Amino acid sequence: MYVTRSIQDIRAQSAGFRTQGESVALVPLSRGLHAGHLALIAQAKAECARVIASLTAPPDTQTTAQLQASGIDAVFVPEPAEFAPADAQTIVEPVTLGKSLLGRYFPKHFRARSTEVTRLFNIIQPDAACFGEKDFQELTAIRQTCRDLHIPVRIVATATLRDSDGLALSLRNQALVPADRTAALCLNRALTQAEAMAKTGITASRLRAWVAAHIQSEPRADLQSADIRCAATLHSISGPLTAPAVILLAVRFGRTLLLDHRVVTPAEPGDDLAAGQDGAAPCPTPPQTQPAP
Repeated sequence: MYVTRSIQDIRAQSAGFRTQGESVALVPLSRGLHAGHLALIAQAKAECARVIASLTAPPDTQTTAQLQASGIDAVFVPEPAEFAPADAQTIVEPVTLGKSLLGRYFPKHFRARSTEVTRLFNIIQPDAACFGEKDFQELTAIRQTCRDLHIPVRIVATATLRDSDGLALSLRNQALVPADRTAALCLNRALTQAEAMAKTGITASRLRAWVAAHIQSEPRADLQSADIRCAATLHSISGPLTAPAVILLAVRFGRTLLLDHRVVTPAEPGDDLAAGQDGAAPCPTPPQTQPAP
């Protein structure tokens, strides 16, 4: 496994792979690893002959061992002063996507992330890049960036991995106290129920309201946002579901913000719908709020 902090070195490494006729996949990572990140690497190996990962900080011993065991070919850990110099003036910003949904709370996040990923694409010039679906808005923003700027990188999405109890894997889970870890299971429960409800002819607004009420019935959950959007574009939708939609959740448990989502699909034409007179099925009653322990 080749590890470098030099833009020139990783660019030469990637070019060498391509010169040999080998395709290259990029897996942009942050710092630590969990099973979801390793699944991204496995997906990248299935997509291309060579895999390069990028990290935002030098890996510790455990992360290095995990990367080595994954069979990755190269790791790029850019020096901040070279990768994003202080006098840099150019940014990449998905304007609408970057200011909606989570962008309302983190107005600079998607601009920073899109700029960072575009720099990685320019340096490494991969054939494909693998991203997890858990950060669904970020994934959509990266796809939009590639379309808008004609970046010839194929974006590959990997499904969210979950623990056996249904909680989406995240490094943030490590910060949850046991009571909040248990309370956070309400996210997957709500999304699983919503996935079934989506096939009943329910409207987008009623489905969103039910999900929000279900989350808010958990005393330890502080709902930041619950949205339902077009799964392909994240545009707003209304009325009965007629195409795949994505439910996006941002919920705080203590000081930890957790994100989760679920792509839901309406029933196929001809399927039996348990619909009411307005074409939407009655919503299940959310559990009653109990006092926090």
